[in-house]
Amino acid sequence: MLQEFKKFIAKGNVMDLAVGVIIGAAFGAIVKSLTDEVIMPVAGAIFGGSDFSNNFILLSLPDGYTGPTDDYAALKEAGAAMIGYGSFITAVINFLILAFIVFLMVRYFNRMMERFEKKQEEAAPAPAGPSEIDLLTEIRDELKKRG
Repeated sequence: MLQEFKKFIAKGNVMDLAVGVIIGAAFGAIVKSLTDEVIMPVAGAIFGGSDFSNNFILLSLPDGYTGPTDDYAALKEAGAAMIGYGSFITAVINFLILAFIVFLMVRYFNRMMERFEKKQEEAAPAPAGPSEIDLLTEIRDELKKRG
């Protein structure tokens, strides 16, 4: 069973998947940083807040809470019931950026594959017609049928 597992792990597809997951996680961090540090501050400035991810609607406070009611992190830690629409919008923007970049990568890959396949088709020799012996054999057989 251990040998079978080693064989499975050594297959190219598993290694490719592992590399893809690692690179995807690192790329996700880059997209999150782009959204949190570049896009959302600009959106916050346009829509009247410096930190868009802190926009929320407070539904209720936990019993005995005495902290600030405008601090999203403190309220979240205390367990207050809130609708954090700013965080949700940030997550949606993260997703859209990541999905668009993946779309561009897949589109580029598909175009490259089309070019590669086209070159292979052009480079492949045209299928040879029947040989002289095959043609003479067909003629002989046809003459035998008639005669």
